[in-house]
Amino acid sequence: MNNKPKFNQRYIWMITFAAAMGGFLFGYDFVVIGGAKPFYEPFFDLVTVTQRGWGTSSAIVGCIVGAIICILLSDTLGRKRLLILSGFLFALSAMGTALAESFFAFNAFRMIGGVAMGAALNLVPMYISEIAPAEKRGILVTINQLMIMIGILAAQVVNLLISKFDTELIASPTTQMIRESWSGQLGWRWMFGAEVIPAIIFFFTDVHGS
Repeated sequence: MNNKPKFNQRYIWMITFAAAMGGFLFGYDFVVIGGAKPFYEPFFDLVTVTQRGWGTSSAIVGCIVGAIICILLSDTLGRKRLLILSGFLFALSAMGTALAESFFAFNAFRMIGGVAMGAALNLVPMYISEIAPAEKRGILVTINQLMIMIGILAAQVVNLLISKFDTELIASPTTQMIRESWSGQLGWRWMFGAEVIPAIIFFFTDVHGS
């Protein structure tokens, strides 16, 4: 007699992909900064190595905080609640970074996104492994790694497509030309702002998921 419990395979796969959107957002948020960097640096007039380095790496500080939060609260609050919170923080960070008018605000919202990144990186594989049947656990957890790679690719593609909207920049533009261009004023904002859509999807699928 086969006493193995029966699972709704379709539902489990749906929950897995919903949770793995956190991996997608991690990949996107981690890489999008590279495409935006040549444009937001002239906008904020970043001239020193320290300023440029901080703009690139401020999200990593938040990522460390997010990982620490998982250590302290994942058992107390549960994985799902923290994933919902990370979805909200991803959306808040994307909107805030896209609308930032000062370098301080830019980095503040990047760090908020970093908290979400640190939480998602830790919690998504843990959550999937806990809801997955034992015989499917390996393949389902691997979906998160796949989604991270897709998120990285998506960021590169979005950056490329948005940068192509600006046809006025010549091959070797000056800093002033970049600052006054569409990419220097608005293009880099759309690179960050595009993340709002998957972040909202991630938030609501987690809210309504199991």
